[in-house]
Amino acid sequence: MSPQSIRLFIKPGCPWCDEAIDWLAARKITYATLDVTNDAAARQEMRELTGQTKAPSIDVDGEILADFGADELEVWWKQQGFGVQG
Repeated sequence: MSPQSIRLFIKPGCPWCDEAIDWLAARKITYATLDVTNDAAARQEMRELTGQTKAPSIDVDGEILADFGADELEVWWKQQGFGVQG
């Protein structure tokens, strides 16, 4: 199954956010980036979706993973049954 919508909530300069970006890029996965540092609406939405303010957080077709590193993203991605694009 390939996801239809992927949104990555980040804080610029966050090493875990950079890891998530690199992980997605290495797999040629297309996603939208939301900077929660500079976008109050994105920050509020992330808080509502995850119950926290930590980044990165990712929304893949309504499935949410919050406050993770690349290793956790890899495991979660496989558990969700998402395919890799590209």
